[in-house]
Amino acid sequence: MKLHLGIVTGEPSGDLLAKQILEGIRNKYLQDAIYDGIGGLELSSIGFNSWYSMDELSVFGYLDAILAFPRIFSIYKNVKKRWLTNKPDVFLGIDLPDFNLRLESSLKKNNIPTIHFISPSIWAWRFDRITMIKEAVSHMLVVFPFEEEIYRKENIPVTYVGHPLASVIPLKPSQESARKFLNIDPKAQVVAVLPGSRSSEISNLGPIFLQTVKLLNKIRPDLQFIVPMVNESRRSEFENLLDSIEVSNLRCISRRDYENNILINKPLSWYAMEASDLVLLSSGTATLEAALFKKPMIISYVLSPLVKKIMTWQSGQNKPYLPWIGLPNILMNRFVVPEFVQDNATPKKLAEAVLNILLDRTYCSSIVDCFQNMHKDLKLDTPKLVAETIIKVVKKTM
Repeated sequence: MKLHLGIVTGEPSGDLLAKQILEGIRNKYLQDAIYDGIGGLELSSIGFNSWYSMDELSVFGYLDAILAFPRIFSIYKNVKKRWLTNKPDVFLGIDLPDFNLRLESSLKKNNIPTIHFISPSIWAWRFDRITMIKEAVSHMLVVFPFEEEIYRKENIPVTYVGHPLASVIPLKPSQESARKFLNIDPKAQVVAVLPGSRSSEISNLGPIFLQTVKLLNKIRPDLQFIVPMVNESRRSEFENLLDSIEVSNLRCISRRDYENNILINKPLSWYAMEASDLVLLSSGTATLEAALFKKPMIISYVLSPLVKKIMTWQSGQNKPYLPWIGLPNILMNRFVVPEFVQDNATPKKLAEAVLNILLDRTYCSSIVDCFQNMHKDLKLDTPKLVAETIIKVVKKTM
């Protein structure tokens, strides 16, 4: 059996996972196979034929998406034409729902089985997308346990495969080693501050977080703050805010500070979270990462009036279906950690929450136990389970 597998991924994490999946398929099932589509350096390192760099599909926010639409639509048409001409045995779309679901719909209509890995957040926004998913996806692979029931109710084949991050982040983080790497006093109380990876998040949340730090400077001058930045552009934007909001004991870091350090082998935000006693952060995947590092956290998010209007128009909702925005709260189905959203996200409220949590040792201990159990639930052999599903789907069509 010579397998032809098509893949599209647009993020480094998806690129690495896809590489692990392909290695699993080769080692256990097939030695001789064809893999092509869109990927990154990890896939290319094992002979994947990438027609475009996955960076071509990476956009952040509505404005970027609008500006990038002509380029992405051209890629979409070309990729679809290639696969309809030379049909793969199965297609694996990793995340990128706006691109991959449309592509999967076309491929499935032409009798190409489609597997989608990482469900869109239909449980929070736009459940109406389930109709398109039914039309587009032969088999859905989900990363959270509660998602299985959603798809089973809709009669969509589904498999829970665990969350890849749970296998990468250790069950027992080492605050000591992280502080040593970042050169942080082992006795200090440290708050990691993560205002987000997008420019809009820096501009909306950055000033609020800095004003929070300023208030905490007055009340707890011993507190240390570390702010990891995803790239130099975001760092520059954040440091520009420091010109107008003067704070103490805050250190902003980015990759350039460690470019000569051969020991760096994970995102700087992970080091910062691991080294911290508490994390103040923007809603998103980072909240799950903080939970996997077993950290108390305070989640916040602020949308500009324009973006909020666009989201309301696009989704038909004024707010998410769920009462929570943070992944730890969604997974636990209750408010495990505090959230401050929109008008409720004030420096005073955030500072009070920081102080209350740092003083409450019982709460902090309970958070560690809670997140330890969550981590174990999410930790499965994801590449193996995905590879097994791909083979099962292919065999059904033979």
